[in-house]
Parts: sequence; C-alpha cells; structure tokens
Amino acid sequence: MNFFRKTMKPVEQVLKDAGVKKDEVDEVVLVGGSAYATGFLCARRALTKLGLADKRSTRRMHPALSNATSTGSLVFGAMKGVSDGGIFIPYSEKCFPGYDPEAKTLDAEVLKKYIFGGHVAEYMESLEEEDDERFKKQFAMYLANGVGSEDMEEIHTNAYAAIREDPMFKLTEKSKDWEVESLKHKTHRLTHLTHEQRIENIQTKIKTFQAGRSAEAEINEDEEE
Repeated sequence: MNFFRKTMKPVEQVLKDAGVKKDEVDEVVLVGGSAYATGFLCARRALTKLGLADKRSTRRMHPALSNATSTGSLVFGAMKGVSDGGIFIPYSEKCFPGYDPEAKTLDAEVLKKYIFGGHVAEYMESLEEEDDERFKKQFAMYLANGVGSEDMEEIHTNAYAAIREDPMFKLTEKSKDWEVESLKHKTHRLTHLTHEQRIENIQTKIKTFQAGRSAEAEINEDEEE
C-alpha cells in the first residue's frame, strides 16, 4: 500500500503537466506500450513547449526509479518513450524486454513487439482460447469499441504518429459535464461532520452494539432454561 501511495504523486504530476484532468481519463491500461506512449507524449509535449521539438535535448535527466524494478518494468517502458521522444536519458539495454543476459544482446524485434502492444495481443488471443468468459469480462471496453488483438499494432502506430504530429493538449467538447458527474460520487466526502456529531455517531454505535449483546445474552439464557 505504501508503494502504491508513492506512485500517486508522480501520476498526478504527469496529468498536470499533460493538461489532463482526472475525470477526462476513461480507462487506465497498464501495459508496456501504454507506458512507452505516456513517456513519448510527455517528451514531445515538453520539447514542443520549449521550442525544441525538432532538436534533441542534451540535458541529462536521470529517471527516479523505485526500489522494486525488474527487466521489462513499466517504468522502463516510460523511460524508453521519453528517450525516443527526444530527451536524453542514460540507460542500459539490460532494462528492456528482449535482452539476453547470456548473449549480452538485445533482440530489437522483441522490444518492438512490446512497444507496439504485441504482447497484449498475444495475451488476448491466449485468454480467449482458454477462458472466453473471462476474456470478454477483462477486455469488455476493448470489445465494446470494436478493438481486437489484430488491431493492437495499428492502434499504437497511429498513436505514436499522432503524438509526433501534434503532442499539445486541446480542449474538446464532452458529452457530459464530467465535473458535475464526479461530484455526484463525492457527495459523502463533501459533508463534514462537527465534533459533536461525530461523538453522537460513536455513542449511537456503542448503544447499538450493547443492545445487540444484551439481546444475545437473553436468548442464551432462554435456551439454557
């Protein structure tokens, strides 16, 4: 749980830097290609804002990595995206999927498969064969939007092309007022109880609990008689 909390601040910062509100995020998919795309978008948007989109930055930026990372970890996917987006980050190929520690070489095709969602496509196909019900439940959003395993590479290719063409955030008209929709689910958090009200609630719970214990004791006495 502590590790999860540590991830919240950088995620909120990324959303802020990208000009995206939380209620504008419809779905979060934690896969290598998406992590790469996020890093790629951040780099292209940052360089565009600085007027350096057509140049390669030489400023070194070391990734703030957690203590629990492994080969193929999502953080390395995002780091690779930032690097390919034009911001220089020193890294080792050992971090990426496709690296063979014995041969000490990187299989570029394996890395490309992860960047373009090929591993997700393979997982979708295997899950559909093994457990169709679970497949339909887990990828319900994909299926509802007509997205299949065969579409993964094209979707990622188009996404990267769109980011290169224009990485800047643009306001779009929403079908709903999402700020109002979000508040509907936060009403209980907006109602702050006074100290007296909290004490009264506690006393009520204590009395309810004690009444339950008394009733249980009476029932036990009757059964013994």
